[in-house]
Amino acid sequence: MLFNSLVFLVFFPVVYALYRLTAHAGQNRVLLVASYIFYGWWDWRFLALMVGSTVVDWALGLAVERRGPGTPAARRLVWVSVAINLGVLGVFKYLGFFTRELDHLLAAFGLPLLPVLELVLPVGLSFYTFQSIAYVVDIYRGETPALRRLQDFALFIAYFPHLVAGPIQRTAVLIPQLIQPRVVTTAMLASGANLILWGYYKKVFIADNLAVIVDSVFDSPEPARLPMVILAGYAFTWQIYCDFSGYSDIALGISRWMGIELVQNFRLPFFANGPQDLWRRWHISLSTWLRDYLYVPLGGNRLGSSRTGFNLMATMVLGGLWHGANWTFILWGFWHGLGLAVQRMVPRWPEAGLGRFFAVIATFHFTALGFFLFRAPSVGRALELVQEGLAHNRYSPDTLAYARQFVLLVGPLLLVEWAMHRRGDDLSWPQRWPAWVQVGVAALMIGLIFVAGANYAHQFIYFQF
Repeated sequence: MLFNSLVFLVFFPVVYALYRLTAHAGQNRVLLVASYIFYGWWDWRFLALMVGSTVVDWALGLAVERRGPGTPAARRLVWVSVAINLGVLGVFKYLGFFTRELDHLLAAFGLPLLPVLELVLPVGLSFYTFQSIAYVVDIYRGETPALRRLQDFALFIAYFPHLVAGPIQRTAVLIPQLIQPRVVTTAMLASGANLILWGYYKKVFIADNLAVIVDSVFDSPEPARLPMVILAGYAFTWQIYCDFSGYSDIALGISRWMGIELVQNFRLPFFANGPQDLWRRWHISLSTWLRDYLYVPLGGNRLGSSRTGFNLMATMVLGGLWHGANWTFILWGFWHGLGLAVQRMVPRWPEAGLGRFFAVIATFHFTALGFFLFRAPSVGRALELVQEGLAHNRYSPDTLAYARQFVLLVGPLLLVEWAMHRRGDDLSWPQRWPAWVQVGVAALMIGLIFVAGANYAHQFIYFQF
């Protein structure tokens, strides 16, 4: 079910009314049933996969706690959880990719080909798999107690606002809020509504309109012109940001209406002054997960500069592979791993003044170059676009029109985010505008969503991951 679909606009008011009319125990049952309906609306058959994974990790979590945090017996059970979860993820997400690549290798040597099995990737599998693994690991580390009731753990995994595209929730943040009674204040309703509106504005008005520019280059059979290739690269950088952060804003706002605070997933990433700062601001729930459950266990920065560089590269390449079974994602991860490793070798990174300004500009272009590869259907198509652009380096008749559209879509948001950044990355600043300004801006955004937004529900980009 899509947040930007008509069925969700009917589903959520019904669920929310039932939620507010019941006591805490009943609220959790309402949320669990609603979450399964929300997920099963896409394809009910994959509910069994999520429920099966939930039961296995709930039982393993209890077993790890019984054997004692940090013990060898508990560690073996953690590896069982990791093997099962990554095994399921590997079958659905990567089996087709690896058999295809092996097929190409066999063909190069004239050997018999293998049957290539293509499976449908269950929506949200990567997100709830990582969340489930972290739960068992946190019990092993002694950072969280195991949940005694299967219903509570099932809700932790399936909670619908963040289920299919994050943010990936941490056990210490979400579980206490699920098992304790909750209070919804007027301030939470107001700030939640603000987040929901900003999320829909970024997704339906900005991201889905930018998709027209992006698709006209990346998905067009016509030869690409260099100005349009460059514009499409910038447009996709903002499209994926507005699409993904828009989803996260809606998820945070809906959850806040439930009295539950989700972790922040974006913090003005295009004002980052380097790759390290970027990953403190972009997809924060994934970057912190990779740090805590992959980079640090590999040794982090404790084993010398060479090993640190390797750990950074391995973490980011695997982070790229998490996004999907495609060489473009692997190379995107390598690109970011390289950026992080290079920054660590620079003795004094600019943190203020003119040096910081140029570092921000350079980081944005570093990010945009990576997203150009990320968006391309294949490495070959990315190279084709560059070659076509260099061969056709003049403006097309549509270039200026698309450029004006890009500025009109991105410009106002960039100004607002710049003002937030100037105020110490204060994301709540719009909520302190005078009431008449907030009402006027809200009315304008609602008007733009309905009048100039996409006329059908575009899937969120991160649903495919």
